[in-house]
Amino acid sequence: MRKTLLLAAASVFALTAAAQAEVKMGVILGFTGPIESLTPDMAAGAELAMKEASESGKFLDGETITSVRADSTCVDAAAATAAAERLITSENVVSIMGADCSGVTTAIANNVGIPNGVVMISPSATSPALTTIEDNGLFFRTAPSDARQGEVLADVAMEAGIKSIAITYTNNDDGKGLADSFEAAFKAAGGEVTITAPHEDGKGDYSAEVGSLASAGGDALAVLGYVDQGGRGIMQAAIDTGAFDTFVLGDGMIGDSLLDLPGLDAAKVIGTAPGTESEDATKFAEMAKENGAQGSGPYQGESYDAAALMILAMQKAGSADRGSIAGNVMDIANAPGEQIGPGELAKALELVAAGTDIDYQGATGVEFTDVGEAKGSYKQLTIEDGAWKTVQVR
Repeated sequence: MRKTLLLAAASVFALTAAAQAEVKMGVILGFTGPIESLTPDMAAGAELAMKEASESGKFLDGETITSVRADSTCVDAAAATAAAERLITSENVVSIMGADCSGVTTAIANNVGIPNGVVMISPSATSPALTTIEDNGLFFRTAPSDARQGEVLADVAMEAGIKSIAITYTNNDDGKGLADSFEAAFKAAGGEVTITAPHEDGKGDYSAEVGSLASAGGDALAVLGYVDQGGRGIMQAAIDTGAFDTFVLGDGMIGDSLLDLPGLDAAKVIGTAPGTESEDATKFAEMAKENGAQGSGPYQGESYDAAALMILAMQKAGSADRGSIAGNVMDIANAPGEQIGPGELAKALELVAAGTDIDYQGATGVEFTDVGEAKGSYKQLTIEDGAWKTVQVR
């Protein structure tokens, strides 16, 4: 009897330990730096997926997922690499949701993620160069490439009657990739690019840069920078001096923190950012707001989807080890299978555990190309009555 009781107690203990097992997932984003106003909501989107899966009780027979955050800074590759090394070696995360900006994402992937066999899914790294990264099948992104955004943004500018344009971009991989794509597409559509000039972040005065842009002229100024750094400074100087009153913005400039820019109400602003206005997107926006999202900036849905894909890939593998994720992400993301929207992770986990194919759509209509990046849609945006407004989805 005593032996039986001891065995029973040991079994209960083992079951309890299994039910309380913790899986750590890294979330590395620029919590400081030029997009710091956007990243809290992006992190919250990813952590919403983790919470949803954990509270369902269906993830790997009751295991829970814990977020471990790290700061990519968006721009400092050395700091981002060190932060990722901490996540992987000290925190022992199973995968990484991130990074955000393309330069630091490339550095982390090449120096830390790929060598250690850790899957990364970025919600916002958009450089076309990442399409051909030698990733051993470990890098994915739920954001589409800037090769497409440049074409969409050029179409938006031309349709707005802009025939000539000056371009300034933040001097890094993100800015250069989008500037090259936009310039080529705008010229191909018959437009004139008067100047293409990089700008540095972190300066207190951008009057010299704006002076050069104004001297070149143009119907509008394309600002392909960051909403909390040089891009904002460029716009402020252009408005203050009257150099430009029409602005064409890339996704890094689409954030609520731009809305308080002095003089913005007298300017015309158009821009693009990944996203849709689908029922799933609307549903996710409501979920995010209920769970603490504060703004309407981009990449919240992409962050939720990135985390969800890794969670479901682990479920498909039946284990939460690093090697179990990469081989299952594409099967989870693409057809065939039962479609899964935001807020349906409990259902998805149940189906996957039963061996049923799913086609994860999530908040952003996920569909990966053969290299593991989202095909994606873009919202055409403007500012009306002090708020961002979606004109249409392209």
